[in-house]
Amino acid sequence: MSAPPLLPVFLRLEGRKVLVVGGGPVAASRVPSLLAAGADVTVVAPEVRYEIERMAVHVERRPFRPEDVDGAWLVVAAAPPEVNRAVGEAAGARGVFVNAVDDPAAASVYTGGVLRRGGITIAISTEGRAPALAGLLREAHEAVLPDDVSSWVGLASARRAEQKAARISMSRRRPLLLEALNRLYAAEGPVAGREVAGAGVERAAVPA
Repeated sequence: MSAPPLLPVFLRLEGRKVLVVGGGPVAASRVPSLLAAGADVTVVAPEVRYEIERMAVHVERRPFRPEDVDGAWLVVAAAPPEVNRAVGEAAGARGVFVNAVDDPAAASVYTGGVLRRGGITIAISTEGRAPALAGLLREAHEAVLPDDVSSWVGLASARRAEQKAARISMSRRRPLLLEALNRLYAAEGPVAGREVAGAGVERAAVPA
């Protein structure tokens, strides 16, 4: 029997404790994105790389202890497999999600390839089975996502506020947004090779 599909979510970590177990290059690669999200990061490891110590994190140079998980909203295990398993067990016992880097069996959270542009965030996951493929798919999306996608976000945000004020039903909002996006580029004429599709509505041409 196959495992049920994962639930994709985006976490708000500003001001919240995130524990990183491990102080090597993998941990060093994960900390910047956590700090960018505003997390309060604590790093626990017997040895910690210099670049991690230079970041705005709390560093404790010692082996992991189960009670380190207390108070954390998220745990990142970037240590040897036996340590990752201990971290996973401690987190599971406390109801805390853990991302075990390159150790899917010990994880309850899997990160993906992430693309951010113009207020849009696209995350791609292979459910921990093929992270390199997720990275390649992220690069493919990066190549096709328009550089001016921020204008889409601005337009959609403004229309959402107008439609809520006008009490327009959710079922009508998406086709109306597609019409607005079409008008956004009407002055440039039809452009081949790029389309955006909305569920249950006709496709609309968008810029290459």
